[in-house]
Amino acid sequence: MASPKSWQSLCPSNAIYEAKPHFMIDSKKCTECEGDFADAQCATICPIEGAILDSFAVALNAPGSLTGIPPAKMDAAMAEIQAR
Repeated sequence: MASPKSWQSLCPSNAIYEAKPHFMIDSKKCTECEGDFADAQCATICPIEGAILDSFAVALNAPGSLTGIPPAKMDAAMAEIQAR
């Protein structure tokens, strides 16, 4: 889990808060980093693919963004790993 300093300083609108065992984003405070960063900073560190959505409900950290494995190939990759 990220240290408090790293996740608190990451969000320019202070929208991230700890809700053990996870972190949450206050949607009323969130600006999606508009005017501060090109990309939403929370999506760059979130360990759960597809968890961060923009205002159009599009995942900012889409499936495959962490693993580098396209969703269409994930089943085959998991099968290969489990076969080892």
